[in-house]
Amino acid sequence: MALRLTEIFFSLQGEAARAGLPTVFVRLTGCPLRCVWCDTTYSFTGGEPATVASVLAEVAKYPARQVCVTGGEPLAQKECLPLLTALCDAGYDVSLETSGAIDVAGVDPRVARIMDLKAPDSGESARNRWENLAFLNQRDEIKIVIASRADYEWACEAIRAHKLDAICPVLLSPAAGLVDPTALADWILEDGLNVRFQMQLHKLLWGNAKGK
Repeated sequence: MALRLTEIFFSLQGEAARAGLPTVFVRLTGCPLRCVWCDTTYSFTGGEPATVASVLAEVAKYPARQVCVTGGEPLAQKECLPLLTALCDAGYDVSLETSGAIDVAGVDPRVARIMDLKAPDSGESARNRWENLAFLNQRDEIKIVIASRADYEWACEAIRAHKLDAICPVLLSPAAGLVDPTALADWILEDGLNVRFQMQLHKLLWGNAKGK
């Protein structure tokens, strides 16, 4: 079975614990969600067929040992799991960016899962698969994009109710153009949340340029 591939590119990781590291990004095509603030809608459709072997050959052209498999929602493709394992077997430090709406139990344990929880203003909070929390560990990270004060309050309640910060690091990110980053930073400090505030490094450097 072939993968559907939107792009492979080399850039700096813009988010999570690996922010700033030179990274090869493998962007798979397709996503069952339609988050209001999505910045990669071009990956929803189209793409080109690829095999696990052809992806590995393309990744090997770049000097990085960090590889991030992203989308769209990469786990929407069944061949994503063999791809992740093959990348790990090839010696790469592999991370996966996933929406949190699809089962992560089958992901190779060597992969660091950067899993979203969708706050209400995303329009997709009903799709959160809370069962996934049981499969996360300290190598993983939970990301919540905040688009309003209401989203922030929702995130605070989720952190408290599910003890998210005891499972793995929790990242709060401002949705570009929807919430003031300084306001979000102030809220976190005022409440003393045990989270990491993050902005998307790649956007600060290159804007919303495709392939960055």
